[in-house]
Amino acid sequence: MKSADYLSYYATKFQAVEIDSTFYATPAAATVTRWRNKTPEGFIIAAKVPQIITHEKCLMECDEEFAQFIEVIGLLGDRLGPLLLQFPYFNSEVFQSGVQFLSRLKAFFKKLPKDKKFAIEIRNKWWIKPQFLDVLREHNVAFVLQDQSWMPRPGELFEKYDPVTANFAYIRWLGDRKGIETLTKVWDKTVIDRSSEMQEWVKYCRQIQRRGVTIYAFANNHYAGHGPGTVALFKQLYGLPDSERAPLPPRQTDLFAAQKEENAE
Repeated sequence: MKSADYLSYYATKFQAVEIDSTFYATPAAATVTRWRNKTPEGFIIAAKVPQIITHEKCLMECDEEFAQFIEVIGLLGDRLGPLLLQFPYFNSEVFQSGVQFLSRLKAFFKKLPKDKKFAIEIRNKWWIKPQFLDVLREHNVAFVLQDQSWMPRPGELFEKYDPVTANFAYIRWLGDRKGIETLTKVWDKTVIDRSSEMQEWVKYCRQIQRRGVTIYAFANNHYAGHGPGTVALFKQLYGLPDSERAPLPPRQTDLFAAQKEENAE
């Protein structure tokens, strides 16, 4: 089919999508309007906050860029889902400690619009502390639960902390990008068996859902070789229908599983 028809077709199979392109720049208003018009009522579009805010300016002196992004992405209306603040590892030249990063985060959180959902992903496992999670909880910002090769497994996180910091949870199945690219660079089939990992995620997703927390879950191709295959495996183990877009369950216990657009971090 034509690329212009991809999103409309995708929305017949999944309940949500995470947009990666917004990481590189705020999209044009016309582009965001097309995303809205090509998706049905109830479909959710999550989007990354532009890298100029999270990477280049590291939350400093970025009010203009942030306001522009919020205004444009708001054109999604009821399709708008969580907005992802994805941060890199950050070495000591940028932040001497997690405490310094948290201080800057606190100041930025005061500027967040109350009518939008936000999630935050960090790549430094040593910064995951109770104080960090408490700040996210105070502002109803979701701590991203990620399956990344160098980050803690969900079992480790839930044993030490309560990593659910908002009235929704945000999961990203990312894997080991460099490792899987030694096996394949053609993303048309599963090449790594993730059954054991998915069983673990099913266990903790059930725990989260019992708390009445909405879950947004996204898989990229680098996790197992084929994003849709990862979603199908999760749905199978969770007991969710996979063939077509499932009817939305009650809002307080929604669970969205979707293939993430090509991860280009």
